[in-house]
Amino acid sequence: MNQPSPAIVAQDAVRRLPRWALLLLCVAYVIPGYVGRDPWKNADIAAFGTMLELQAGGPWSDWLRPALMGVPTDTGALLPYWLGAWVLQLAPAWMAPEFAVRLPFALMLAGTLAAAWYAVYDLARHPSAQPVAFAFGGEARPADYARALADGSLLALIATLGLAQFSHETTPALAQLFFGTLVFHGLAGLPFRPLGAPLALALGLLGLTLSGAPATALIYGGVATLALLRPDIPHIAPGARQRAVGVLGAATLGCAALGLYGSLLSWQIAPLRTSWSDWRSLGQLFLWFTWPVWPLVLWTLWRWRRQLRGLHHHRHLGLPLLIASVPLATTVATRAGDRALLLALPALAALAAFALPTFKRSAGALIDWFTVLFFSLWAIVIWVVWISMETGVPAKPAANVARLAPGFEPVFQWPAFAAALAGTLAWIALARWRTGRHRTALWKSMVLPAAGATLCWLLLMTLWLPALNYGRSFAPQMREVRRLVGDAPCVQVHGLASAQVAAVRFHGGWTPMPARGPAGCPWLLVDVDALSSLPATVSMAQWRQAGEVRRPTDKDETLLVYRRVGTP
Repeated sequence: MNQPSPAIVAQDAVRRLPRWALLLLCVAYVIPGYVGRDPWKNADIAAFGTMLELQAGGPWSDWLRPALMGVPTDTGALLPYWLGAWVLQLAPAWMAPEFAVRLPFALMLAGTLAAAWYAVYDLARHPSAQPVAFAFGGEARPADYARALADGSLLALIATLGLAQFSHETTPALAQLFFGTLVFHGLAGLPFRPLGAPLALALGLLGLTLSGAPATALIYGGVATLALLRPDIPHIAPGARQRAVGVLGAATLGCAALGLYGSLLSWQIAPLRTSWSDWRSLGQLFLWFTWPVWPLVLWTLWRWRRQLRGLHHHRHLGLPLLIASVPLATTVATRAGDRALLLALPALAALAAFALPTFKRSAGALIDWFTVLFFSLWAIVIWVVWISMETGVPAKPAANVARLAPGFEPVFQWPAFAAALAGTLAWIALARWRTGRHRTALWKSMVLPAAGATLCWLLLMTLWLPALNYGRSFAPQMREVRRLVGDAPCVQVHGLASAQVAAVRFHGGWTPMPARGPAGCPWLLVDVDALSSLPATVSMAQWRQAGEVRRPTDKDETLLVYRRVGTP
């Protein structure tokens, strides 16, 4: 089964990517989106509202069934809400709560990037992943080759379009991504990290279970345990194998028991897709969400196709395929959709990295020029629209913004402008350097895609952030409601989704109460779509309509404001 490697790599091609540059890129990717942003609809603010509920105090049973205004969450997750609530309890009074809850999630995103790097570093050290040995020497040294591929994989992960938004939300999806990548890291490191790898596996499986993905944890744990029991799995010492099997078996059984005891094992199976439009939408999701990784994955599978016949011997291919296949199948079979697909990105980026040592120079040049044009064009668009919003010149972009977000007033922010300008200048310098005549390195083909994706995310989260906050949060609508309601001690609500309930509490500052019941609040907020069921819930003789408030950027989200009769 020892098929020849398609990788032909000289030592000169695995030069070290400066650590400061890689670290700076990661910081520039992680921080924007966690600073200065309002909680966005829908999952982001709904999760934040649940954390606020837990932080406010209550019986210990509430922590085993997180809920928002008495309605349990439908994510089956526990740990992400616990983390947010704990941070809220420990945060100093001067720290904004929406920023405080993001701290553990920012650390989980950073941990995801680190775990993904180490996973590929360990996989690339596997003998079957190494490049062909030259007759007179000069081939890449194993450790340098592994580091170059790990750098390329991390850059590919950052460049993936689907990672940006969900990795900056305070939702269970990010926790699942982190713990799933930790499982990937643990399995990849078994031959090299006899103590750290089993610990990472146990933490990853337990974290997946408590973050709302117990079925994924059971599949990972069960399949990995069975694979390690095979006597023909090479390159793992007997002692390390026994230790890993024990840890995996115990962790898998523990996850099963925890999932059953906590009623966490629940699948929301999607209806069978029978129309072409359903499959087309699914295909479009896969294409854009995993871009630009998926073309590289296909190239890897083609160039390394001989090794696909014995995946248990070629773990640099078999393990990423295993890790990616579960979320890919979950995306198709369940209602989780893109949030399930998020878990596949680190493994897909790992597979994409193994395309890099098989590229010809012309392929790398094509990626460079396409990337420069693509991201430079989008950066120009973002800057032009921002200039138009601030100055009115050119007039059409500002008019389009005014049409899409009526009532929005641009706000100039010096720190955001400085960060956007610095990022743009860095991109120009990087593009000039990369498109110049330089010696080839494996990771160079991924530098521009990762930097371009980071630049556009940075520009969106600085220049466009006030407009995005206006368009994607409930704050403008709650400000209009407050003009009618004022400083009421509480409001009753009817027909509001969990995200709207969280907005009433956070943006409005009121304690929401259900419309049905003895609560004597002077105001009632009703979603317009639930108006028909209102007479069956309350006595309409006690209420009269005081106003109607729409979300400025969505005409379908309208709240009717009722005032209790006799309220002064």
